[in-house]
Amino acid sequence: MSRRIEAIITYAILTVLAVAVLFPVATFVGAALSPDRAGRLVGGLEWSNFATAWQEADFARAMTVSATIAVSAVLGQLVLAVLGGFGFGVLGVWGHRILYPLIVLGMMISTEAIIVPLYYQFRSLGLTNSIPGIILIHLGMGVPFGIFWMRAAFRSLPASLFESAELDGAGALRMLWSIALPLVRPAITTLMLLSFMWTWNDYFLSLVFLHGDNQTATVALGVFQGRHLTLFNLMAAGGLIVAAPVLILYVIFQRKFISGMLAGALKE
Repeated sequence: MSRRIEAIITYAILTVLAVAVLFPVATFVGAALSPDRAGRLVGGLEWSNFATAWQEADFARAMTVSATIAVSAVLGQLVLAVLGGFGFGVLGVWGHRILYPLIVLGMMISTEAIIVPLYYQFRSLGLTNSIPGIILIHLGMGVPFGIFWMRAAFRSLPASLFESAELDGAGALRMLWSIALPLVRPAITTLMLLSFMWTWNDYFLSLVFLHGDNQTATVALGVFQGRHLTLFNLMAAGGLIVAAPVLILYVIFQRKFISGMLAGALKE
């Protein structure tokens, strides 16, 4: 009887939490489909709000720029994070007791603290309003967390696996490719999704370093919403358009993402 009561209480709590989370989302989606400029659901559903927002905000160009930046930055972060995490977590590279804390220190420096000197440095190098320049910035800011994440994932693997492979004559790259990577795939998927989300949702760096034709989707959304402050339905439609790539990726990789989080990729 006590187990039944406990189950009922558990499901009741989960139901309340689910409603609390989904209600704002449903309200936002309803506002995006509303024919009323205030976002109230009166009459039918106005699917043309998405087409209007897409055209007026020029999301086709802006989202292409964001996709180029996000995909390039994420691929670079994954490669560097996997190599760095394996080197620090498994191989124990020379000087890792000094190098690793210095790399992790990069996670503790806020963007606001370095944005001004970084801007002037990139301007002197001709990298402002440049897609390669903003990709380089995202790499520098994302790799410390990536190495921290992957190092912990590799350290959670049994050391005997690598000792046996080394006795069999396997080199470092062979151990990484054939043994380590298949075992930490959920952690890599989780890192990929987190990195993509952070890069795609970036507004501050894109606002400072990019303008004109290099405007990203988040900045284009901000400009669009600034022009349509009284049209809440179009503002909501534009917000859903910009959020769609992250939501789609999460739906596709949600199982690996959750397993990567639950597997304890931060386990030491």
